[in-house]
Amino acid sequence: MSLSVTEDVSASALARFDMIIDVRSPGEFAQDHLPGAVNLPVLTDAERAEVGTIYVQESRFKARRLGAAYVARNVGLHLQGALSDREGGFAPLIYCWRGGMRSNAMATILSQVGWRTTVLDGGYRTYRRAVTARLYDGTLSLRFVLLDGHTGSAKTEMLHRLAARGFQILDLEGMAAHRGSLFGALAGLEQPSQKLFESQLLQALDAFDPARPVVAEAEASKIGQRMLPPALWTRLAEAPFVELVAGRAERARYLVTAYRDIIGDRAALDEAFRRLPTHPSRERLENWRALADTGAFADLAEAVMAMHYDPAYDRARGKHGRLSLGTVPLAPADPASQEAAADVLAALIGPP
Repeated sequence: MSLSVTEDVSASALARFDMIIDVRSPGEFAQDHLPGAVNLPVLTDAERAEVGTIYVQESRFKARRLGAAYVARNVGLHLQGALSDREGGFAPLIYCWRGGMRSNAMATILSQVGWRTTVLDGGYRTYRRAVTARLYDGTLSLRFVLLDGHTGSAKTEMLHRLAARGFQILDLEGMAAHRGSLFGALAGLEQPSQKLFESQLLQALDAFDPARPVVAEAEASKIGQRMLPPALWTRLAEAPFVELVAGRAERARYLVTAYRDIIGDRAALDEAFRRLPTHPSRERLENWRALADTGAFADLAEAVMAMHYDPAYDRARGKHGRLSLGTVPLAPADPASQEAAADVLAALIGPP
């Protein structure tokens, strides 16, 4: 039998384990989990709810007895399933919510098999405290350069063209599953929880080389409903930027393609209109709906940019005092123009 305990959740420490096993319920796992963890629950969501109800309303003994039966059965299923091909030298790390009964129950069985099993002391809460300490109380030793520009200037596409040229990029909108605007929700895709967003963010930040610049889009402090944690926001707010410049008509043509999903969802479009900070007049809203009805989406995009997006961008730009590295003109809907602009961007930012 080999069973040990650790509190170290650094990337280097976690990399030493053959598997990181999260024994919490699927619902807990979906909210957040350690990077690379595999969910092998000892209680399903329904079983956890049932045991918890009995514990509170009937009997602690009855709840523990029922819970033990579920745990034994579920661990057995994992041994016959996900863990069935593991050899004698297998070394897993196991955690639950707070390093208590669920993780220790599975760890005891796995250690009896003969595997070098470790329990995370304090469970997920130990990991979450470490994330909070770094993203809320710590300081990042990374150097950022931002891509700025009016809505529709193809910042996300340009970011990935820089990645193809060897630059380190941080795709915040990709991580947040949101395009960062009132119309930015992605059809059929929910945003990750704030905690999961932060876990994925920290994992990405740890993978960067601090000696090289990291390129990101200029964002507000929130992307959809996800907040950028203070340690990152502080660095982004002081970072130099390159501005992508395109005419409003060109940006409107690009948005018709980039926002095709919301264009095809009239209810989502109307909801986005409703959430505009400066609510359009009835006459203007009727005109916008008429444009949508006739498929004149480029005209609609121009109208919304003129009223909301462009003035908001200009106000925000006037408030920050970041260093400008230059401007790069482009036609956002033209791939050849994007490629040429990416070359200019790379030269302005410097070696990747």
